[in-house]
Amino acid sequence: MEEIKKKQAISLSEVQEILGKVDPEQMDQIQRWTYDYVSKFVSTDPKDAKDMKKKLIKECELTEEEAVEIVNIRPTSLAELRSFTFGWKKLILAETLEKILKIIKEHS
Repeated sequence: MEEIKKKQAISLSEVQEILGKVDPEQMDQIQRWTYDYVSKFVSTDPKDAKDMKKKLIKECELTEEEAVEIVNIRPTSLAELRSFTFGWKKLILAETLEKILKIIKEHS
């Protein structure tokens, strides 16, 4: 078993980018399933996903994990966004929610 060198939350787009560099013959079954999944369902360019994540962390003061959740789901309305942020158990101001939606729309 390989040693874990770094633990970091990454978006599904970034997963697709990383696994896309691996020879499919060298992937284990879980890696293949994961790559098949992200190949079917991910539509965001990895560069856009990384940029969106950085902006959400910097401008909206989200954690990396929260930003990745938003990048992966890309909610399109305030109600949908609130349903995700409710589970974070912290108050997100309406102004911040609007800023999150604006960042998502800039990367759509």
